[in-house]
Amino acid sequence: MSFTIKIVVFIVATIGLAWVSWPSLRHIRSHGFYRFLTWESILVLFLLNLNQWFYNPFSPYQIISWFLLLVSLFMVVYGAQALRVLGKSTSDRKDPSLRGIEKTTELVTVGAYRYVRHPIYSSLLSGAWGIFFKQPSIDCFCLAAITTFLLTKTAKVEEAENIRFFGEAYRNYMKRTRMFIPYIF
Repeated sequence: MSFTIKIVVFIVATIGLAWVSWPSLRHIRSHGFYRFLTWESILVLFLLNLNQWFYNPFSPYQIISWFLLLVSLFMVVYGAQALRVLGKSTSDRKDPSLRGIEKTTELVTVGAYRYVRHPIYSSLLSGAWGIFFKQPSIDCFCLAAITTFLLTKTAKVEEAENIRFFGEAYRNYMKRTRMFIPYIF
């Protein structure tokens, strides 16, 4: 894909992400603001490595990449489904920066949520590093590291929001789980 087409894709995708993220972008201190920046860094990482997506598919880097991307896919589907079914989202939750399944009224602590507080962000983390491994480079390493930083910032802001809503139950939940990777981080 040519550089010009990648720029056009970046601009169009950024407009789409901004449209979806608009309520959060209007509230700069919300977790959605940092999540938007995370999506942007993943988008740039993806566009940088797009030409290498299927190049040399059985190399060690590609195998690591596909594994991380499959983990990412599983975590986002599982995490979103668990929030949708168990989180009891409602429009009664009046935070204007929250959308859809983010408006949970029940704290989900089973399944993957038993081990990590943010399976969907774990998915983004795994996906970013999976994209990095398509064609590792210093530039892509820096973007993947920035993505990791932004996801951590996103999660910390969201945790402060969750403490305000769920109170001590969320604090206790934080003590027994990790942020993104079970038993590690």
